[in-house]
Amino acid sequence: MRFSIYSEMQHWPGKSAERLYAEVAEQVVHADRLGYASYAIVEHMFFPRFSACPDPLSFFCQLAPKTRQIRFRTMLHVLPYHNPTVLASRIAQAEILLEGRYEFGVGRGHGWIPPKGGVRLEDVKELYDESFELFFKALENERFSHEGRFYKVDDGHIVPPPPGELRIFVGGTSDSTYELAGRKGYSVAVPPLLPYKALEAQLDIYRESCAAHGNEPDIVWIHACHMDEDREVAKRDAEQAMRGFLVGNASPLEERASDEELNAAGYGFYASGVMEQLAATPYDEMIEGDIVWVGTPQDVIGRIEQTIQVCEGLSEIAITVNPGGFEHWKAIKTQELFADRVIPHFEPARSVGSTAAGAAG
Repeated sequence: MRFSIYSEMQHWPGKSAERLYAEVAEQVVHADRLGYASYAIVEHMFFPRFSACPDPLSFFCQLAPKTRQIRFRTMLHVLPYHNPTVLASRIAQAEILLEGRYEFGVGRGHGWIPPKGGVRLEDVKELYDESFELFFKALENERFSHEGRFYKVDDGHIVPPPPGELRIFVGGTSDSTYELAGRKGYSVAVPPLLPYKALEAQLDIYRESCAAHGNEPDIVWIHACHMDEDREVAKRDAEQAMRGFLVGNASPLEERASDEELNAAGYGFYASGVMEQLAATPYDEMIEGDIVWVGTPQDVIGRIEQTIQVCEGLSEIAITVNPGGFEHWKAIKTQELFADRVIPHFEPARSVGSTAAGAAG
């Protein structure tokens, strides 16, 4: 079992973008020191209360010299807004600059991005499918050609050359995404805020697809988390930020297209009302309903044990420690409590001090 950090880098009023980037950078370096396996950041444009990080790759590259062992993960590169061959070239370069510590996912992106990104909503699915095909041609072959509706390449290649084997993720809520991941042998990251039952059917599709194609399931479970030795203190300190996390995730829906347009483009999830319902969830129900993890280290251990029992193929737990405008010191505190009190329960041979010393050496 691996343990990692996931961040949406939500930008709330009262803090400059410069301060947000500086604080998250410190959190990444701190996570490296504590021995976390990876730090993932969502790639998301235009809606700061959801995320203010349109380019995690450049953010990670400036952190490589300040860290020793932690892996860097973009969740996800939203392909309809990238030239796929240029993105493949950037990833090949990142593998060099990040010393082989880069991981990434690819996806279609949220349904509210196309109008802001200058892409016609009705074109997104076809553009994503073609971009996906061309992107992996470029990333996996020394020479490649392609002809489609949006791109045409004759005997192309990328510079630097394609890297070796990469851990690749997909994420989302559609059945086809999970079938594809199992067929290709990709990892899947379960979206935060959803209890297991909400995606049980899709994860079953993934596991069945893996089995049919000879691949092992690789599932990453993401949950917003805040802890204190005193449960009531944890609940008090986390309430505003956890409410903000859910509100921030739903906030771009204020500018979404019509239900008819979203359904026609294959974005029916955004017309379903699920995210608005989540944002309106009472705080105690968020905790009791396993939407967020708030409590003592032992409470969080119990939640993880429950998830392990029901989720076959689970390989990694990723916690979000800076959601909804959380203060920097609270994020650092939860990173430390999780590393000191939670991880050793699942990795009893691990010593946090020796892990940090080994990284420093």
